[in-house]
Amino acid sequence: MTENTVTAPKKIIFSGMQPTGYPTLGNYLGAIKNWGALQEEYDCLYCIVDMHAITVRQDPAQLRKNAKNLLALFIACGLDPEENILYMQSQYHGHAELSWILNCYTYMGELGRMTQFKEKSAKNEANINTGLFTYPVLMAADILLFGTALVPVGDDQRQHLELSRDVAMRFNNIYGDVFTVPEAYIPKSGARIMSLTEPTRKMSKSDEENSYVSLMDAPDAVIRKFKRAVTDSDMEIRYDQAEKPGISNLLEIYANACGISIDAAVAEFEGKGYGHLKTTVGEAVVGNIIEPVQGRFAEISKDAAYLDEIMKKNAQRAAQIGERVLKKVKKKVGFVV
Repeated sequence: MTENTVTAPKKIIFSGMQPTGYPTLGNYLGAIKNWGALQEEYDCLYCIVDMHAITVRQDPAQLRKNAKNLLALFIACGLDPEENILYMQSQYHGHAELSWILNCYTYMGELGRMTQFKEKSAKNEANINTGLFTYPVLMAADILLFGTALVPVGDDQRQHLELSRDVAMRFNNIYGDVFTVPEAYIPKSGARIMSLTEPTRKMSKSDEENSYVSLMDAPDAVIRKFKRAVTDSDMEIRYDQAEKPGISNLLEIYANACGISIDAAVAEFEGKGYGHLKTTVGEAVVGNIIEPVQGRFAEISKDAAYLDEIMKKNAQRAAQIGERVLKKVKKKVGFVV
């Protein structure tokens, strides 16, 4: 007789993205492209964080459209909505409920130190609302609600993850082992794609239009943006992030778009000029990423009933996981459950 083996439960990964315009090439190569490979090893929740989005005034109809488009784009980029939980934050009440409870265990001084609050307040002086200040608490609720073990984060979100950890440990010290204390997930592979106009800064859709490539940019616009990319004056194509950040960024993009190593990319452009490099990188991005993703997106977004069913089903799947933690928290703090 053979003994029955018990498979250990998979760790949970949680990540969220705001539906404020389409993801950039940087979002795709640095994160989304690699998410699909995680489903074999982890239980993955990818949340469209529309509740976070309203800290800045939104047109309601446009916000709904953007959220559904982002869902369709996730699927177009290769995320299977059956293997992963792709859902809308606002469709599961647990995010808001846990956020309020965690507000009562988070200190004003902690939130006042958040650099993103300072930056967003400077950009939105006419609307410095409480949501901007407590945004990191809602993010902590997003993460802690599901017993999340790992969170893929960029440098700009590490401070928020640390707050989530601090709040989880504070709550656990009072009430016992309630929350899983999350760790940062460092992917085995994943590019850090920089701005095309300021290659020492991460690519961001909040910067000026020529600095980033959107996954929904027209192909000719993508080529044009790459032709305008900032390089340097010595005309040598080599990978050197410190001395040649613009060229290094283009090589990184090309290598990832073509599925080759940086060394292979450098060898391919040996003896070539910057103009050739920029055009070739743009064409590779269009042919290998932009056109295939946009083609799949066009097909998926036509089927409104399919997307509605995914949203409904996956909100229920998220709730099934989140309710276990939420009920435990509510009982611990003294609510009638």
